[in-house]
Amino acid sequence: MSAASRAPQRSNRAAQSSYRAARAARARRRAALAAGAAAAALLLTACGDGGTSGGGGDTGFVTGTDGISTVPEGERVAAPDLSGETLEGEQLDVDDYQGKVVVLNVWGSWCNPCRAEAKYFAKVSKEYEGKGVQFVGINTRDGSTTAALAFEKDFGITYPSLYDPTGKLMLRFEKGTLNPQAIPSTLVLDREGRVAARSLTALDEERLRKMLEPVVAEK
Repeated sequence: MSAASRAPQRSNRAAQSSYRAARAARARRRAALAAGAAAAALLLTACGDGGTSGGGGDTGFVTGTDGISTVPEGERVAAPDLSGETLEGEQLDVDDYQGKVVVLNVWGSWCNPCRAEAKYFAKVSKEYEGKGVQFVGINTRDGSTTAALAFEKDFGITYPSLYDPTGKLMLRFEKGTLNPQAIPSTLVLDREGRVAARSLTALDEERLRKMLEPVVAEK
């Protein structure tokens, strides 16, 4: 084969290689943009005032004017697997509390609304000790447990918190259910481990009790 005939082949191979490299670069850019959008969406839900999600479609839940969403007993969905290490490094599985009403609070030590509501959670959780109610925190986006443990000490939080720095536990909730979509978020699980109520805003003592007491009263 002459040098003249080999030249077009080399040119074609170079063009194909350049095309593949360009496609790979575009794919990387798309992936980066998608990751950025996902991160931005997550940041928008972080430590905000929350919002209301209606009960349209087949969701079955209704959001009141107070921002608390509730579900009738017959339409509730079981919470996903919520297990892992606590801030103290111990193993905890929320399923082990079936038979009790469980209050799940998603929080971070860096979150000002979380700090505002913490004293109410500390107070109400102690009042319900021994009454068939278990409080569990889900600590998220704290890079280490040091700040989170200091937060608990400062506010007198004595119940356990799962350590979830990347938010993977929150992502286990199915879309369209009463899932925690903001920080702070609070869920109340009934005695069968089903989500009965949700708030996407910081709670004061009155609203926390308003969420909890109807579920405790169920037989």
